[in-house]
Amino acid sequence: MSRSRSESREEQRPADDEGGARARSGSSGESPTAAAGGRRLALDVHARLRTMILNGELPPGSALLQAEMARKLGVSRTPMREAFRLLQEEGLIDARPDQRARVRSVDPEDLDAVYGARIMLESLAVSMTAKSFTAADIERMSDALERMKALAVDTQPDEWHAAHHAFHGIATQAVGPQLQRMIASLGEHSERYIRLAQLGAPASWGKAYAEHEALLEALRESDPAGAARVVARHLARTALSVLADIAPEYEPTATRTALGLAGNGQS
Repeated sequence: MSRSRSESREEQRPADDEGGARARSGSSGESPTAAAGGRRLALDVHARLRTMILNGELPPGSALLQAEMARKLGVSRTPMREAFRLLQEEGLIDARPDQRARVRSVDPEDLDAVYGARIMLESLAVSMTAKSFTAADIERMSDALERMKALAVDTQPDEWHAAHHAFHGIATQAVGPQLQRMIASLGEHSERYIRLAQLGAPASWGKAYAEHEALLEALRESDPAGAARVVARHLARTALSVLADIAPEYEPTATRTALGLAGNGQS
């Protein structure tokens, strides 16, 4: 009997040692590989929720329940909690203790800051791009503009926004990777405002297409100052249109200041 108990204890030691190793490696016992996989899943969930917020599927003010969203996306609560944390850091949701998280309402100050920064960075980028624009670039940018015109923004919003993104990406392509990342981040952040402008003033899109054509022409003519003025006015018009609709009393100082600087700047 004693031998049997001894053998039983010997058989248990590897498991006990393994448990001890797990405890030493971390209280959760999660391997580095599993941790990396969990992080990737959280980032994927974050990206999916971010897209839903930016494209209006989750409109401003919407209540967000972690359990409900986890079921909807087919994931556990753990990556959902991390995704919520990332969204809150980006300012896309408000999540206070003991309260439901909500998609942030449109903030006039945020809109003004985003578009002020976009005007300054994109006017710099297009003025640099104008100095090295090629015939191949003109063709690619023309194709993107034709795709935008052919798509119905109200029924094919994702395809339209993809073509719009491509158009502006070509127009700002001459800057380095750091500025490219900043411009892309601001562009993504402002997408919800572009969609609001489309909903609030659909008749204004004829003017928007004229501005896109004017930008293409300035780049074709290798006119840095002209390209900067066009893109500054184009971006400012979107910002001022949305602000006039959602917060007519707000004074968009950043947007107007950036517009004045870009409009009067020298290449």
